[in-house]
Amino acid sequence: MFNAVSTEGTETEPALRDYPSKLFVETTTHCNLRCPMCVKQSQDSQVTDGDLRPELFDALEPAFPRLESLVLNGIGEPLMHPHLLDWVARARQAMPDDAWIGFQSNGLLLDKSIARKLVAAGLDRICLSVDGVKPETFSKVREGENLSDMARAFAVLSEARRTQPGSRLKVGAEFVTMRENFRQLPDVVRWVAQRGADFCIVSQTLPYTPASVQQATYHSSSEAAVAIFNEWKQRLAELGLDIHLYDQTPWKRKTQGGLEVASYRFHNTSKIPWRRQGSGGLEGDPRIDQVNQLIDKMRLEARRRETFVDVRQILTRDMTLQDEVEEVYAEAQRVADEMGIELKLPAITPLADRRCDFVTGGSAFISWYGGVHPCYYLWHQYRCYVGDWDRLVKVKEFGNLNERPLLEIWNDTEFQVFRRNVLEFDYPYCSNCWGAPCNLVQEEDFQENCYSGNEPCGACQWAMGLLQCLQ
Repeated sequence: MFNAVSTEGTETEPALRDYPSKLFVETTTHCNLRCPMCVKQSQDSQVTDGDLRPELFDALEPAFPRLESLVLNGIGEPLMHPHLLDWVARARQAMPDDAWIGFQSNGLLLDKSIARKLVAAGLDRICLSVDGVKPETFSKVREGENLSDMARAFAVLSEARRTQPGSRLKVGAEFVTMRENFRQLPDVVRWVAQRGADFCIVSQTLPYTPASVQQATYHSSSEAAVAIFNEWKQRLAELGLDIHLYDQTPWKRKTQGGLEVASYRFHNTSKIPWRRQGSGGLEGDPRIDQVNQLIDKMRLEARRRETFVDVRQILTRDMTLQDEVEEVYAEAQRVADEMGIELKLPAITPLADRRCDFVTGGSAFISWYGGVHPCYYLWHQYRCYVGDWDRLVKVKEFGNLNERPLLEIWNDTEFQVFRRNVLEFDYPYCSNCWGAPCNLVQEEDFQENCYSGNEPCGACQWAMGLLQCLQ
């Protein structure tokens, strides 16, 4: 085992310390709801129902004295675990006073008694899921729950804080942006603020089914890719060319018969099996060849600027929708400022400058059965959709608490190298790549990307600023 040099008391980045600064602990995968947008409903999901055993929680305690935060939720509903209250109290006693303990909840099991006990145990943050203020929308997204249940949950939490003036508890809400509900966000912010919420976290949706892809309110092209596209669109216009002519030259995947492979090589992309096909009704128009040649030059310039550009993707984005989402988010921020509530909004256009807040923050994720993982993205196996292609995401596990202590797993060479590499974030921008999904990222047993890195982070939507959670 590799033993890291102790960094206690230094300014070393959290990811490089010899202890985790944040723990995300999956207390249970059981849930009292069956929400359509939950990863448990995903194709190829291998999330099984189970509860964290007390001895596994005991195994985490050596890390508590140096933690900055402890988040006690994963896929399931934390309030369903019989030991949750005791664990909050024990962690509060062992953790630094300025560290916080929290979890996300659907709120169905909250009553006056449980709310008061959570406050007394020292809970710092609770985040309730509110995906609309129209009853029909709320019940559709949160199948099995009514808006009145959420109003009651906020009420008992407010009452518990009033009866215990020394309470540390901050109450929040989480809103997942979808086409069917995003216009309600300003009203949601006002609604939860009126019921005592201190903060609201907004996340874009992560589609798990082909049908849910249509619910996304964002496109997959980064802000940098769009900027380069607009520059070249203007250049083509000055030459009397319409960049939309490129849309007449679709690309198709290489078949088993063996079509000619396009000769573009970005790093190791000779493995990307794509070729240009015919031009539809405009075949033979010399302008198409001119546009194609200029688009090729645009790609080369983009790569020199370390940016991937998928022209087809940008050409088909819904700008009317994007403009409306921007307006709704701006209005939600205005309401938040008026109501005095903290609002954390996601990116509308994927960030070009990606980073992993989980790894940079020094996080370790513990699954209910004792597995140790680096992030939400690689916590469980599931199939999700990135733009118009599907991705099988597999578990990345560095050890199990049933076999080794947490700090030994954290300081293992493999886990340390993984975190160091993620800090660099030297990955292709798969969701922006004109060749995606290539046969590298689509391999069911992922080995490496086209930069020869073996961290499957090139399509992570958390790193793009699209997905957010309590952390």
